[in-house]
Amino acid sequence: MEERRRGSKPSNRTTERRPQPEERNMSSWFERQFSSHQFQLATTAVVSGITVAGLIYGGQAIRRRVAVEELKASIPPLDEEHQSQRLTDLGVASPLPAASREEERVAAIAHRAQHGDYDEDLVNEQLTRTASFLTSPRFEKLRSSFVVVIGLGGVGSHCTAALARSGVSRIRLIDFDQVTLSSLNRHAVATLADVGTPKVQCVRKRLEAIVPWVQWECMNEVWREDQGERLLAKWDNGKGERPDYVVDAIDNIDSKVELLKYCHKHGLKVVSSMGAGCKSDPSRIFVGDISASIEDPLSRTTRRKLRMLGISQGIPVVYSTEKPGPGKAQLLPLPEEEFLKGKVNELSVLPDFRTRILPVLGTMPAVFGYTVANFVILEITGYPHETEAGKGREKMYDSILSNLQGLEERLARTAGQEPMGLKIPVSKEDVGYLVEEVFRSKSVVSGLPTRLVLTRWRPPKGGSWVDERWDGQKHSKLQLEDLVCMTKEEAATHEKEVLKAGKPPEVMYDVDVVQLVERRRQEELHYRNYR
Repeated sequence: MEERRRGSKPSNRTTERRPQPEERNMSSWFERQFSSHQFQLATTAVVSGITVAGLIYGGQAIRRRVAVEELKASIPPLDEEHQSQRLTDLGVASPLPAASREEERVAAIAHRAQHGDYDEDLVNEQLTRTASFLTSPRFEKLRSSFVVVIGLGGVGSHCTAALARSGVSRIRLIDFDQVTLSSLNRHAVATLADVGTPKVQCVRKRLEAIVPWVQWECMNEVWREDQGERLLAKWDNGKGERPDYVVDAIDNIDSKVELLKYCHKHGLKVVSSMGAGCKSDPSRIFVGDISASIEDPLSRTTRRKLRMLGISQGIPVVYSTEKPGPGKAQLLPLPEEEFLKGKVNELSVLPDFRTRILPVLGTMPAVFGYTVANFVILEITGYPHETEAGKGREKMYDSILSNLQGLEERLARTAGQEPMGLKIPVSKEDVGYLVEEVFRSKSVVSGLPTRLVLTRWRPPKGGSWVDERWDGQKHSKLQLEDLVCMTKEEAATHEKEVLKAGKPPEVMYDVDVVQLVERRRQEELHYRNYR
């Protein structure tokens, strides 16, 4: 007591913490459980089960791996001797139906003929009319040619049939699709028995009965640009020659553009078929450069997308100038109930493929197909032929550009600026883009398609027409969105009243014309980002 009162220091010994009653009870419970015989048995059983399961699953994995390797090793390579097929892009196999006795006989004859066991005199007799038309040197070019046809619907099947019948000896067919009942109204060779079979095999099988000596390469798959090197490779797995010509008979715009871009980039000759749907007048079908194709929605969209990729000309196309009108067929809308279900794009066979029904008169794809085949034959053989449409449009673009240059010089002179040496920031390609793509080859005022020119829509802000900020250089303050398409007569009045007298276009023209110009201007601003 005395020490505590004197403030003695506390002891340095560590004070031990006594366990609480709850902790003592928990420790005792764990000790009892771990020492329990039942717990030890249960633990042993669990560990044994895990070990056994691991061994079982490991053994099964090894057996599966061995079985897969044995299965792969047992599969023969795909070649002409085996009828096994690669999976299609739809993820399913495309088995060939059992052949009839007649089909087996035809296939046997074709097999021998394609390996040289066929009388050449019979071939010459069958092709005698073609040979006499083309004469010997040209006919030999055709006989030794190699053509790739992509898309075997109405157009592609008729084109292939014409090429094979005319003497082309090596043909590669590319199409992912199968024959459907609805396609029999326009397909060249398919029958009811072919419904549900791959189009590439259908076309080959039917044409082998007509021209057994023709050699075929069939690829039941979708055209894709990343597979272009393989799909458009040289004949016989790269051992032979490059294709003499590629036929584009695809009806999907994105795939069509990818194919045309690939061929243009790699220097492959290609001809493209535009839309045969909703057409009925065979006299309006023409062959020309893609820059000249008009009145064809598929052609317009394809042409616009190619222009965005820097390709404005140099691709021959088969197109129709037939105009849509009252009472004529149109793209059919989807039933309302399909929209109510949602996600109508899932109705297409493949992503980005069309889902709406395109009315087709069965005769028109045949005319398109034979026109394409005719063009290919003339090109391969060097037979004299002309497709002047593209050249004609080039001359028209030169004339429009020259007229625009004269307009800018007159306006600068009127404003008191010297026009000598004035340059305009517009090229011939820009003229083609504006006239064909933006203004659809028609005047914004009257809708007339003849004697077209480009003119400013309104005077520049500030009244200055010429930019002279750089010594020795004068150029017009002109942008593509400033221009509109009119006839020469309309443009002369517009120059006098609007560009020189200063009358606002909103006063000069009806509201419909003003709204049309604004829509076309917004389109040009949008598509300019992709040029």
